[in-house]
Amino acid sequence: MFRQSHLLGIEPLAPAEITALLDLADTYAEKARAGRARGDDLAGLTQINMFFEASTRTQASFELAGKRLGADVMSMAMGASSVKKGETLIDTALTLNAMRPDLLVVRHPHSGAVDLLAQKVHDCAVLNAGDGRHEHPTQALLDALTIRRRKGRLHRLSVAICGDIAHSRVARSNILLLGKMENRVRLVGPPTLIPTGAADLGVEVYEDMVEGLRDVDVVMMLRLQKERMDGGFIPSEREYYHRYGLDAAKLAHAAEDAIVMHPGPMNRGVEIDGTLADDIHRSVIQTQVEMGVAVRMAAMDLLARNLRAARGVRAAEAVQ
Repeated sequence: MFRQSHLLGIEPLAPAEITALLDLADTYAEKARAGRARGDDLAGLTQINMFFEASTRTQASFELAGKRLGADVMSMAMGASSVKKGETLIDTALTLNAMRPDLLVVRHPHSGAVDLLAQKVHDCAVLNAGDGRHEHPTQALLDALTIRRRKGRLHRLSVAICGDIAHSRVARSNILLLGKMENRVRLVGPPTLIPTGAADLGVEVYEDMVEGLRDVDVVMMLRLQKERMDGGFIPSEREYYHRYGLDAAKLAHAAEDAIVMHPGPMNRGVEIDGTLADDIHRSVIQTQVEMGVAVRMAAMDLLARNLRAARGVRAAEAVQ
């Protein structure tokens, strides 16, 4: 059972809700592989994508997910919009209320901005496509689906999240989700890229890559987010790759059947060796992209069901 009105983060989700969403996404993934990707579950609904921060992969995935389910999809180029002229988020919410969208997908550079919009828009399900350093829930869910399909389960696994954890909303959402599903999570990276108080999140912290990867089932690499760095977090990219870039030698310390993940876009030769990223026997990076569409279809489908149910209740109450 999925009871949420919005998908703003992993934190509010119960394990049963995560499982329900992944089960539905699994169904959509299988339909797509069988050539039956299109449906009409969102027919008659309007989906607006508002990306205040560029992300070709995530935006394209949400667009494709909505269109496959029959929604009317509109993407607003926020970089060229009135927001650049000084429009506030509140003004944006008022404009959206006048447009009456049913599903609103938002990516924003400031933590909490998507939650604020969700409070201000009326009769609309809001999905967080990434907000600042806060969360990126659909990325964690697609990662979870990828792991579950490859490993056959999503519990009691050992997962190493490596690299720029301090600036990563992907890391935060994955830590929350993997913890809820009873997995052992390790954070691996230089001290400058490990957030303060990381140990309080119920994870293990490693500075040494070899020790951090020892016997893990999943190796999740993260992109160096230079755009969020305002100081000397690493000595050089070359030194970083030497110590923390994933290559065959470092991966050899993980479990023999360990899988390699990366949310993209990748900096080849910085956080991961290009050959390893393309190794179909170890890398599931392309599967992550595929599962992204299925997960976003499932998320919008479930939210739309709840939205329609809530509207039905209000209509019945109005008649009484």
